[in-house]
Amino acid sequence: MKRLIKFDKFVAGIILVIVLAYLLPGLASRQSSVPLDTIAKVGISLIFFFYGLKLNPDKIRQGLRNWRLHLLAQFFVFLVFPLIVLAFYPLFKSGTYFDIWLAFLFMAALPSTVSSSVVMVSIAKGNIPAAIFNASISGLIGILVTPLWMGIFLEHQSTEFSFITVYTDLVLQILLPVVIGLLFHRYLGNFASRYSGYLTLFDKSVILLIIYKSFVHSFEDGIFETVALPQLAMIYLAVLAIFFLVYALIGGVAKSMKFSIEDRITAQFCGTKKSLVHGTVFANILFPASFSIGIILLPLMLFHVTQIFIISIIASKYSKREIDIDTVKTYS
Repeated sequence: MKRLIKFDKFVAGIILVIVLAYLLPGLASRQSSVPLDTIAKVGISLIFFFYGLKLNPDKIRQGLRNWRLHLLAQFFVFLVFPLIVLAFYPLFKSGTYFDIWLAFLFMAALPSTVSSSVVMVSIAKGNIPAAIFNASISGLIGILVTPLWMGIFLEHQSTEFSFITVYTDLVLQILLPVVIGLLFHRYLGNFASRYSGYLTLFDKSVILLIIYKSFVHSFEDGIFETVALPQLAMIYLAVLAIFFLVYALIGGVAKSMKFSIEDRITAQFCGTKKSLVHGTVFANILFPASFSIGIILLPLMLFHVTQIFIISIIASKYSKREIDIDTVKTYS
């Protein structure tokens, strides 16, 4: 029960920086002399360097054995999620709320989370090695797939969007640091494991800085004056609907494929997650200056809070079941 009522500190941090962006915008205002853009770019590269540093090539190779589970999870993360949102494109393509729809597509096209997926699968007594593999590989796939989904629409919305520019930035800021981290894994992998908690704190601090900057600019431009409470409620209802639909679909497909309960838990937990870390980073690279990053991140942040809360409840219920000792040995 304690796990259910435990308040997520990162969620509290997001709420706090949004409030600070409204009350104390000076640090990140466009007139500020503080080079937050440069700090954020360096921080992003370090996040993905540490990400690569923590990836164990041997464990990645071992994880490939359970390919049916990984294929199912990534199929939903990168194909089913976006297709659900894409189905509503005719309703929004020429309307006032096209940017909101685009924000939902962006959320849907993002990779799965890393830390929370593994933690929740662990609590629920699922397949932990498979969760680690899924979360790790999803972030790498997202570097290629997410821009492809968004580019289909951004190319027609802004002359500033360029696939060459986007992929150049992604390679330099994300992929290259990951590769360098992987190359240094054999030398610094133990360091990354030992200080994993501090590295996670650093990751979240950079993300909070980017969210703060994005919301300062959104408040300066008066973007949220166009989003009334009823519209915010509708956005949240849509977030809930997408989450439960995908969760149910993955569960049904996993059952039909005769997955074990451990694999089904892993598929549902990893396949319904969306990474706020990747989303915050990708938004600043993919979207031209004419877009409000605050609005683009809004559905994703609501989804992030929702997925943590709901999956925590489900994981706690699963944790109470009795499991066979051989299963524990297999997945430990």
